[in-house]
Amino acid sequence: MTSKRKIRILVGKPGLDGHDRGAKVVARALSDAGFEVVYTGLHQTPEMIAVTAIQEDVDAVGLSIMSGAHLTLFEAVLKELAARNAKDILVFGGGIVPDEDVKKLHEMGVAAIFKPGARGTYHVGDEQPVTLQHFLDVACRVWGYPRPLRLPLWLIYTAACSSELFALIARTSSPLTR
Repeated sequence: MTSKRKIRILVGKPGLDGHDRGAKVVARALSDAGFEVVYTGLHQTPEMIAVTAIQEDVDAVGLSIMSGAHLTLFEAVLKELAARNAKDILVFGGGIVPDEDVKKLHEMGVAAIFKPGARGTYHVGDEQPVTLQHFLDVACRVWGYPRPLRLPLWLIYTAACSSELFALIARTSSPLTR
C-alpha cells in the first residue's frame, strides 16, 4: 500500500490587515501536527491567494481576517478559486467575525470559522461547535488521508493568552509544542 502525501494547507492573510500573529501560531501548530503548511505572508490579494493555492496544490485554504472585511475577502477568494476551476479546495478561516456573519459565510461556501476566544472551536451556521482537531480529522477522513498527529494542546488556549505568551509561543522551537 502506498501512502498518500500529507494534506497541504495554505494559510493566507488577505487585504490590508497587518495582524498575523494568530495566523503564524495556527500555521505552526498545523505543521507540528504533520500537515504541510504554506504561509503567504501579509497583504495578499484574493487573486494572489488563489494562484498560490493552485500552484502549491493545496487541499485547503485557511484565511485569517482581523480587519472586519471578512464577507468581502472570503467571497473574493472563493470567486478567484472558482474562476480557476479550483472549487474543490476547502476554504476555512478565523478572525473577528460577528455571529450574524458566520451563517452568511457558510452559505457562500466557507467550511468553518474559528473565532477568538473560541478555544479551538469552529462555527458553521447553527451547528454545534467542535474543535479544530475534529474539523481536521473529518477533512482527513473525507479526503482519504491518514489522520495527522494531534494538534499541540497550547493551540486550544492561544486565544485566551496574553500577548506576551502568544508571542513566546510563536517564537519557540518545536520541543515546546510536544
